[in-house]
Amino acid sequence: MANEKTNVLIVGSGPAGYTAAIYASRANLNPILYQGIQPGGQLTITTEVENYPGYPEGIMGPQMMMDFEAQAKRMGADIRWGMVTSIDFSKRPYVATIDEEHTIESDVIIIATGASAKWLGLESEQRLNGHGVSACAVCDGFFFKGKDVAIVGAGDTACEEALYLSKICNKVSMLIRKDSMRASKVMQDRVLKTSNIEVLWNTETIEILGEHKVESMRVLNNKTNQESTIPVQAFFVAIGHQPNSDLFKEVLDLDDHGYILTTPGTSKTNMPGIFACGDVQDKNYRQAVTAAGSGCMAALDAERYLSELHG
Repeated sequence: MANEKTNVLIVGSGPAGYTAAIYASRANLNPILYQGIQPGGQLTITTEVENYPGYPEGIMGPQMMMDFEAQAKRMGADIRWGMVTSIDFSKRPYVATIDEEHTIESDVIIIATGASAKWLGLESEQRLNGHGVSACAVCDGFFFKGKDVAIVGAGDTACEEALYLSKICNKVSMLIRKDSMRASKVMQDRVLKTSNIEVLWNTETIEILGEHKVESMRVLNNKTNQESTIPVQAFFVAIGHQPNSDLFKEVLDLDDHGYILTTPGTSKTNMPGIFACGDVQDKNYRQAVTAAGSGCMAALDAERYLSELHG
């Protein structure tokens, strides 16, 4: 028997999870939210957020997530530190285990576990993360208007971000490990025709240089074995995201990249009473504002589901 029961269990925080908690609380569903391994999600490693409506002067990512959390608490959400380590999907209500010891029974589970950016694995990359190193050009490119920047990646997303940066930055150096790109032909053509994007083929990053902010990068041409140092003021990593969906892969329908599949226009998964929102099910936009919107959808979908369940 479970230690505890609730109407709605929200797994994960960030804009999606906290918004779901706000809406579920206002519907008197008394949600319990577990914040997970990174309370506040990716925004806690972002510096200034300028593109979220309602903050005319901009706001620091960690502060924004504290505001979201405070608002959810004010509405009555039970927000807890801890991690959902397993869920028994074999019967309903579902039973979630928290930190491998405490169990909670719930008719509804809202998944808001997000996605994690893939990194190159350099010490300097982590040290300067938020100080010129970023995994989101759309979020942070604006801060480097008129500067020289670099982007690493060879897929469609990397090309899209390079093109976005080319419109606001002086020069974009695009680092490709091989002598070809994975991106679609149309995206490659656009990049190669853009005058202020320089594609550096067969190029790997050795180190990002700078004490308190990005000043340059040391790269290696793996064909000629020559090293060079290139001055840049920002370094963007666009080698993909990994959705945090491992906990659900045995029972929920996922796409080829591990994103949870939802019925278009809803947050519904293939399991009744299980809803997904935010970056764990969104590989296209991955913005705070779209995550928050999908968190709202999940709470409204959950409310309707519970109304039908209990008549």
